[in-house]
Amino acid sequence: MNATSIEYYFDWFNVYFVKLGMASSTSVLLSTLTNSIIFIFFVILLDIITRKIIVHSFRIFSSKTKTSFDNFLVESNFPRFVAHIIPIVFILYVAPKIFKAYEFISQFLVNAADVYLIVLAVFVFRSVLRTTERYLKTIDRFRDKPLDSYSQVLMIFAWGVATFLIINELTGYSIISLTTLGATSAALLLIFRDTILGFVASIQISVNDIVRIGDWITFSKFGADGTVIEINLATLRVQNFDNTFTTIPTYSLISDSFQNWRGMEESPGRRIKRSIFIKQSSISFISESDIEALKKIEYVTDYIEHRQLDIVKDNNERHVNKELLLNGRNQTNLGVFRKYIDTYLRNNPAINKEMFLMVRHLSPTNQGIPIEIYCFSNDKKWENYESIQANIFDHLLAALPYFKLEVFELPTGQDFQNTTV
Repeated sequence: MNATSIEYYFDWFNVYFVKLGMASSTSVLLSTLTNSIIFIFFVILLDIITRKIIVHSFRIFSSKTKTSFDNFLVESNFPRFVAHIIPIVFILYVAPKIFKAYEFISQFLVNAADVYLIVLAVFVFRSVLRTTERYLKTIDRFRDKPLDSYSQVLMIFAWGVATFLIINELTGYSIISLTTLGATSAALLLIFRDTILGFVASIQISVNDIVRIGDWITFSKFGADGTVIEINLATLRVQNFDNTFTTIPTYSLISDSFQNWRGMEESPGRRIKRSIFIKQSSISFISESDIEALKKIEYVTDYIEHRQLDIVKDNNERHVNKELLLNGRNQTNLGVFRKYIDTYLRNNPAINKEMFLMVRHLSPTNQGIPIEIYCFSNDKKWENYESIQANIFDHLLAALPYFKLEVFELPTGQDFQNTTV
């Protein structure tokens, strides 16, 4: 059907009304109104039919394919948006012919259809973008990447282009000149400052692998201590361990310092670093009777025997006067206790023996002498880790009296009461 035959049908009512004896202006008005009603009805009917055909066909197609990409397209309303294109094209083609007697109405409809087509193109692009994002999240190597950030940047760009095209369509004003581009760039930099910073931060986060979705981070500045559940263009969302949520500006991950526990989670063990504060007045040399008593403790039996043989041999060679225990070389209850801790940890199945293990003597403080334990547990799960750590220190605190050592404690009211009595 050519353009002439289409115009013939649109003019049919006008010819009919003229034959009825109506004035030319009246017949044109009535024929235009009649054609408009038929036109509106046909556009609505065409939209319904094309939408049902395209959506139904697309669902049948997606159900027969193995990939999930087309399923996500259906869920993001991609077929529905595509189906709207056909009625819009029909409007662009037919409207000028129906309203050829009313140029301003024809131009208005064409402009409106063009604007709608631009907006519809953005929605189609958004559907494809969301579909791609959801599909990539099903792939392991993309699951922990900040895909939301990239999607949001592309959508901002799409809406920016659409806005320029709409302005150009409605006003006819060109936006390609250098002056316009310069002013537009300055305005965009001012308006989208945080967006641009977030986009740059997202790229650096992804390229440098600073943080991923699922990482446990601690960000004291924002009170965040938990798991990263979302990374988008402007913010990073953390679910804290008390089930509250903290929102952090994405660019703060680059400009500020935070702690990422991923290294611990990927390592074969989780660090235990804690001290026991020994009361200084309880530290002493051990006598022969103490040595015999301590030999009964299995973890230090061999150590005490070999150590004592070396000490006795050295003292005899140097003719040390042992009437006073201070003279010559001697063992201390704290030294034996440190050896006990070391052996105890190396025999503890919950401690990773392949990683660094150390028991060290720190500088004395006004709260006693710290004996620090530095090792790594095999189990990194939080509750299990805390249980392992607690079991170790429960045992060591209970073992202190066997070495005639005391843990330091600040005096309480009961202590003062006992002193007074």
